[in-house]
Amino acid sequence: MSTKPLKLLAEDADDIAPVSAALQDAVGQMGDFSYEPKARRFTLALNRFRWEAGEQGRGHRVRTAVQIGGVLSAKGHRLKQASVDAVVSLLSITFEPGEAPGGDLVFTFSGGGALRLTVECVDVLMADLTDPWRAAARPSHPDQDEAS
Repeated sequence: MSTKPLKLLAEDADDIAPVSAALQDAVGQMGDFSYEPKARRFTLALNRFRWEAGEQGRGHRVRTAVQIGGVLSAKGHRLKQASVDAVVSLLSITFEPGEAPGGDLVFTFSGGGALRLTVECVDVLMADLTDPWRAAARPSHPDQDEAS
């Protein structure tokens, strides 16, 4: 098993897909999300599943930070923002273009929650922070598993 930390940079809409794939099924607590309006920065800390390792069985997770620059606004939908211990599971990140080069980065969570960040431009950095540890379970998507 390679334990080399993963680092990804997204600077345009096409770069979002690999970041989204790397973060699929990442879990975190609302208390690990931070919006700094004056700095125009949003930061998330998550425990991401290491899909790129291609392991069988339970696999591994790693602590990962995601920082988004040029954030003009942040809006949550169906997220327990006041509850710092509330756990969320990230499904995907998409980019909805607005006035070029800006738009909205949309983080979709299981259970119907979403985080919408309006950004001046795509400026996303994802970096692993710790060594991997054995995951309690491998994430599964019954609807997708049946379709394949």
